[in-house]
Amino acid sequence: MIRLVVADDAPFIREIVRNVCEKVGIEVVGEAIDGNEAVKLAKTLKPDVVLLDIIMPNKSGIEAAREIASFDSKVKMIAFSTADQETMVVRALEAGCCSFVVKPFKAEDLVRAVKQSLGGAHE
Repeated sequence: MIRLVVADDAPFIREIVRNVCEKVGIEVVGEAIDGNEAVKLAKTLKPDVVLLDIIMPNKSGIEAAREIASFDSKVKMIAFSTADQETMVVRALEAGCCSFVVKPFKAEDLVRAVKQSLGGAHE
């Protein structure tokens, strides 16, 4: 089973991600409200994938991705943001994210991104 941490400052987005993932057997092992919490959860929970909102309070998803990449080279990170943040998406990819999902997202796009980040090993 894929273990996922989702980081977004909007509770309803975290809830949607949790509902989508649980329906297809992806376990949401942690939820973060900002980049600082995302880094802490990545360290303690050692998930397979971290889904990072790019714009969050205290520490952005980009900053969190850089920090997570510095201590865990195995975890896959996916950025997600609204379509008008294309330059931020490029920065997220440079920071260590392997892909991105545009908000609002379709359930199948999110699931595909998570599975593809792991090379389809968990199909």
